[in-house]
Amino acid sequence: MTNWKNQMEKMTKPKYAVVGVVGVPANYGGFETLVENLVSTRDKSMNENAEKDFLVFCSSKAYDQKLNSYKNAKLAYIPVNANGIHSIIYDILCLIMCIFYRPATILVLGVSGAIFLPMLRLFYRGKVVTNIDGLEWRRAKWGKFAKRFLKLSESIAVKYSDVVISDNKAIADYVREEYSKESQVIAYGGDHAISDSINDIEVKDFAFALCRIEPENNVHLILESFSQTNTKLTFVGNWNSSEYGKLLKKKYSTFDNITILDPIYDINALSVLRSECRFYVHGHSAGGTNPSLVEMMHFSKPILCFDCAYNRATTEDQALYFQDVNSLIQIISNSHFPDDIGQKMLEIATRRYQWSIVRQQYLDAMN
Repeated sequence: MTNWKNQMEKMTKPKYAVVGVVGVPANYGGFETLVENLVSTRDKSMNENAEKDFLVFCSSKAYDQKLNSYKNAKLAYIPVNANGIHSIIYDILCLIMCIFYRPATILVLGVSGAIFLPMLRLFYRGKVVTNIDGLEWRRAKWGKFAKRFLKLSESIAVKYSDVVISDNKAIADYVREEYSKESQVIAYGGDHAISDSINDIEVKDFAFALCRIEPENNVHLILESFSQTNTKLTFVGNWNSSEYGKLLKKKYSTFDNITILDPIYDINALSVLRSECRFYVHGHSAGGTNPSLVEMMHFSKPILCFDCAYNRATTEDQALYFQDVNSLIQIISNSHFPDDIGQKMLEIATRRYQWSIVRQQYLDAMN
């Protein structure tokens, strides 16, 4: 508590506070990359020592080096893990701290701590903007109790937020139908995935897939489909994080045409793989706009997506879609995709999924 008090004494009222991320510099996932880009730009006429616009709460458990500020943000550290079951406590503590920091706007990313929003409203008179994420309660990895809690949190977030952000039109449609409330559709940028190291890279004859290894991402479906063809597949993921992943890795590593790689976090290395592949396979069936999909769309490659409303909305019905093993085999066995699919993906990405566009949309929503 003393550290928090010291942090507050050194800080004037910020314009925006960000709750719900591990922190910045970004080292985890989609929300962290979003915040990284939100805080990346400031008025060039401002002195580096001038007051920052953002206050970003960070988990002290995730950072050995604890910076006081980063780009256009002051950083405040909470001594709790930001992920898993701990995320509820972490987010609630961040919201409690907002009562004392008194930002003009609180940006809440995810619904883990939304159970506290009714209490927050008793003490805080500013604006609350919440990105409800991808209908987290529907994910297969959660048990019944967790799903009920997350659904309740979602409903509270929608009710007690001044602005609700959906990252996908299909999510916005759900919010309208479920809660009779309009939400703003703001996706993610993907242009950060392009690296200078991809100049003059030769396209090779393999497919590429990248995701967290979870059943809802249809990893088993993709691997089984490729195991029945001669088409090469390179698949990157956190295979050793679950029994599901370990079993799949053991089974499909035996196929000559399937290369299974452990997680790659280096953006340059990923950029090379994305540039070299002939096409990309995206199996996500839950959530909204997936960051790895919009990143890949910037590489002008044919994209094969699992057929669900979220993926169709993200790709504007211009990708290729599969529903099961047989339909995916049929697509990948056709060695000639329409020539313009990759170009269509790039056109959509350039128009919708650039961080300069997304950042301005968030600033408009928060002001």
